[in-house]
Amino acid sequence: MTKLSNEYIEEIVKACRPFAAKGNVIDHIPGLDQSSLTDLGVTIVTLDGETYSAGEDHHTFSFQSISKVITLLMALEDFGKDIVFQKVGMEPTDDFFNSISNLEDYEGKRPYNPLINSGAIATASLIKGGSVDERFDRVLSFLQKITENKDINMNQEVYDSEVKNGSRNKALAYFMESTGVLSNQESDDALDLYHRMNSIEINSLSLAKIGCFLSNHGRLIGRKTQLIQAEHVRTVKAIMLMAGMYNESGTYAVEVGFPLKSGVSGGIVGSVPGSMGIGIIGPAINKKGNSCAGGEALRILSRDLMLNIFHDKNVKNL
Repeated sequence: MTKLSNEYIEEIVKACRPFAAKGNVIDHIPGLDQSSLTDLGVTIVTLDGETYSAGEDHHTFSFQSISKVITLLMALEDFGKDIVFQKVGMEPTDDFFNSISNLEDYEGKRPYNPLINSGAIATASLIKGGSVDERFDRVLSFLQKITENKDINMNQEVYDSEVKNGSRNKALAYFMESTGVLSNQESDDALDLYHRMNSIEINSLSLAKIGCFLSNHGRLIGRKTQLIQAEHVRTVKAIMLMAGMYNESGTYAVEVGFPLKSGVSGGIVGSVPGSMGIGIIGPAINKKGNSCAGGEALRILSRDLMLNIFHDKNVKNL
């Protein structure tokens, strides 16, 4: 089996950069343009506390849909599984992440799952706090703790862009208000919190630490304190495996085989249970919203390091 090293990660970055040519950069997000096309940063943090990194690993970018993982973790911790999944489902969908039509199809008009836009907006309404500011402060505090990075914050320019270009998300929120999934006040507040969370700036190291936190069942490396109940972490990882890569999730479940969540800024967080967290930034994305170079890097990592949770070496007591 391949041994982890910075040199090995550098080889992966070099091999995968050309795959960026298959995608495009979302240029309405501040800080991203076509000059970022071939950027690729890969960071791995193991549960032994070792870090391996290469490429544009220090570049910051907006959280975008990866924030949905944090939203779901906090909602589950605040209200528990029964209440959360009364408001949102847990099924995969082959529709696009910002689809309105699937709200008309699914039982009770609920979103299919918490990792598409409608589902994340609904889930954001369940994060406790007396105001949007208070709820967002809780999110930031939690994120800073699990990444061990107190500099993480919201990018105001990205937030302004999210609001300006957020007509589809408004439509999702107001449709859910019309069907009773959200109340009038919930829809506006949840939408604002959702936009703020998408606008948080992060890098591949912090993503890898989020993945490591999930891999370590809701605990920081070397700590015994349970920050999120292990049951909730298992729930989140299961939904990431089924729905974390938009309507390309099935492909990634087969070809990579561990929980992932992507965002349209080109970020991907990966969690290899009991082993490591992976953070990737590759701004050139395909038509389904996933990083082209980042996706190829994940395939190579999974193959070389035998990370697929369904690999014979990872499956016990068959």
